Amino acid sequence: MHSLPSQAMRPLSLNPSLSSSRFPFFSFSIPIFHKFKSNPTIYKKLQKGPPFLTLRCCSSGSVTAKPSSELRRNRAVQEPDEKVVALRQLFSKPGIGIDAYIIPSQDAHQSEFIAECYMRRAYISGFTGSAGTAVVTKDKAALWTDGRYFLQAEKQLSSSWILMRAGNLGVPATSEWLNDILAPGGRVGIDPFLFSYDAAEELKEAISKNNLELVYLYDLNIVDEIWKESRPKPPNKPIRVHDLKYAGVNVLSKLSSLRVKLVGTGASAIVISMLDEVAWLLNLRGSDVPHSPVMYAYLIVEVDAAKLFVDNSKVTPEVMDYLKNAGVELRPYDSILSEVRRLAAEGANLWLDTSSVNAAIVETYKSACDKYLMNSGNRRKIMNKGNGEFNGLSIGPSGVYMRSPISLEKALKNPAELEGMQNCHLRDAVALAQFWCWLEEEIHKNVKLTEVDVADKLLEFRSKQDGFLDTSFDTISGSGANGAVIHYKPEAESCSIVDPNKLFLLDSGAQYVDGTTDITRTVHFGEPTAREKECFTRVLKGHIAVDQAVFPENTPGFVLDAFARSALWKIGLDYRHGTGHGVGAALNVHEGPQSISYRYGNMTALQKGMIVSNEPGYYEDHAFGIRIENLLCVQEVNTPNNYGGIEYLGFEKITFVPIQTKLVDLSLLLVEEIEWLNKYHSQVWEKVSPLLEGSARQWLWNNTRPIAKQ
Repeated sequence: MHSLPSQAMRPLSLNPSLSSSRFPFFSFSIPIFHKFKSNPTIYKKLQKGPPFLTLRCCSSGSVTAKPSSELRRNRAVQEPDEKVVALRQLFSKPGIGIDAYIIPSQDAHQSEFIAECYMRRAYISGFTGSAGTAVVTKDKAALWTDGRYFLQAEKQLSSSWILMRAGNLGVPATSEWLNDILAPGGRVGIDPFLFSYDAAEELKEAISKNNLELVYLYDLNIVDEIWKESRPKPPNKPIRVHDLKYAGVNVLSKLSSLRVKLVGTGASAIVISMLDEVAWLLNLRGSDVPHSPVMYAYLIVEVDAAKLFVDNSKVTPEVMDYLKNAGVELRPYDSILSEVRRLAAEGANLWLDTSSVNAAIVETYKSACDKYLMNSGNRRKIMNKGNGEFNGLSIGPSGVYMRSPISLEKALKNPAELEGMQNCHLRDAVALAQFWCWLEEEIHKNVKLTEVDVADKLLEFRSKQDGFLDTSFDTISGSGANGAVIHYKPEAESCSIVDPNKLFLLDSGAQYVDGTTDITRTVHFGEPTAREKECFTRVLKGHIAVDQAVFPENTPGFVLDAFARSALWKIGLDYRHGTGHGVGAALNVHEGPQSISYRYGNMTALQKGMIVSNEPGYYEDHAFGIRIENLLCVQEVNTPNNYGGIEYLGFEKITFVPIQTKLVDLSLLLVEEIEWLNKYHSQVWEKVSPLLEGSARQWLWNNTRPIAKQ
């Protein structure tokens, strides 16, 4: 599955990304705002990479990008959209007074996957892809999304919407479009809970070029105002404790380590808003979000206390006792802003990761700090830029604006987490072997199966495995042309029959109690064409190149991205998503801060213990899609030399499912690449065959036999 939207594998701005969703993280992302500046009031900030704008074409032949207006000339005549009309009617109400409203994909925690009750962009636009931004003005409605979703958006948007193909030549960024169509002095409304502080500041600066004002609507989300009773209820399923044998480190140790970092930065407390960070730190898991074992909550950790802001109805007596023993107090979920105000009033220096903490929280804290200073008559410390020393006296609170330390710590898997990931991948391989055996038998019996039938059957096999909880994302089951839709989700009423004479792409994953899986295989049930075999083989060459990569420590993931594309580039092909994203241990299938992508802005080094996907692909619009994906764990590699006195790193595979050799054009593979494929299949047989029996075991044998150079 592709990588996450932002440079740190988390939503950072209004970027429609190639996230990872299913490639997050991987990943491909096009900033809507092309310029990013940090707030001058921030006195501590981790370095971020430069913004980026990359265009790539994944189809063969020459392609000329066109503005959205030209791309939609053949669409039906515009028809009124009742939801959009109702939304516009709220623009002029007292307390609102806006000329445009922006509806992003995220929830208040910048999550990639969100609960149904927060799917506001999908509700207002009808577009259900995981990445995109809708903008409604008094007379226009436009939706930006990235290359993974162009085909899907074409089908789902009504004629009253303008599809903005982000990244294509001639397509303006959101801020550019607003600056162009709104008169100077216009007001652009947002729900500040749905934007990270960085994203809101970036937007504010961008639209100020045309004297537009960004308006924070704290008290209501106007999409909710028209959604009303039909809006789904917030999730309230119980929270569970993540067993220490899977977590590896207890919550007291994790909190102690975090508090050492707090003291080191001069912070009094840290606000944690990313749901997977809250779950990881407290060794808790939930089921509030589809495919992700997390719960909606904020966490504030102080030097001598901790408070979890969560719906109390989700907290079982067991979890209540567990949190009490860990020194964690419970607070109502919606009381987070009042607690932030209280801390500021007490002079607390809050650590806030402004790339993920929403603008509502950060602005509330800054306003409370200003109020504190005004009431106390004190002045903030003023830094002398000449020598870096502080001049003057002040006892006022001040924010520590740095990336969350939990992001990297969570990415570096401990031995227990790695063991859980390895174990669940073997059980997952059993389910997949049983599934592929079944599917081939059904196809050869000429049974008509839809893409949904296939996805449901895979779920059935997985659900029989020990520790299975859920899928880790919606299964991408695409036959023929549907495989070219990068984030394709088959629907019962509109999906295709699996055609034995076309390529079939299956990208799927599972959540187990001890780990998270993500795997893609592309197969052909008949006789593939020479074109299909060449494209598949070049994707495989890229996959092998990444798998075999050896690189010095401190190497960021983007350095490896070209390894995956080189064989495709040689014949003028490419793909529009990142090559790899981080994967959580029994957590989110997309996590940061690491990734393998041509987005050079992510400078996070690949480090021992990180898990990343390896998933190059190729997609020929309206024809077929190809992707090959395994998960890899970064490990140390013994090399004959250690130039510079540093360590060298490489990868260890944790996914063990055969790659279809029928699709391989052996004439394109080097001897070493054939050896890699044979060795991999030998490992698959050795690890998985003892767990299988009957026809599934025979299928595994048939698909792991060695091949030789012709």
